Amino acid sequence: MKKLIAIALLFVGMTSFAQEKISKENRKAQRAEIEQLTPEQRNQLRLKELTLKLDLNASQQKEMAKIIAEQTTKREALKADMKSAKESNKKLTADERFVMKNKMLDEKIAMKERVKKILTPEQVEKWEKMKDDKKNHFKKGMKKHQGKKMEKK
Repeated sequence: MKKLIAIALLFVGMTSFAQEKISKENRKAQRAEIEQLTPEQRNQLRLKELTLKLDLNASQQKEMAKIIAEQTTKREALKADMKSAKESNKKLTADERFVMKNKMLDEKIAMKERVKKILTPEQVEKWEKMKDDKKNHFKKGMKKHQGKKMEKK
């Protein structure tokens, strides 16, 4: 009986080590295979999420849809610029980084003003809290990721 249990444990142990290891390149390929949502689909989902969380009415939904669409196009353009800069191994100078950061903050201020005109004060408060929660969640994930990098070194 003991031999049978030992053989079973040995068999289970050997099969668990036989599992295929997934490399970073393999993971990236798997992610690329998954069909990505179109920008319009992402915009619709984001709008519905905001509608549920902020209880938007029809006119607020129309205005927020415009804002979300604008944000998406700006984000896609920035992503393309960053990708081309990365491929050409171009490093930004301190002045270029300052200009970029300044522009981004100006756009955030303008966005906040537009949203405040559309939403009620209670909705703005919820919206701010949602943004803060998302930011904190992202930071927590980054700290966790950074900790794993430190352990590997």
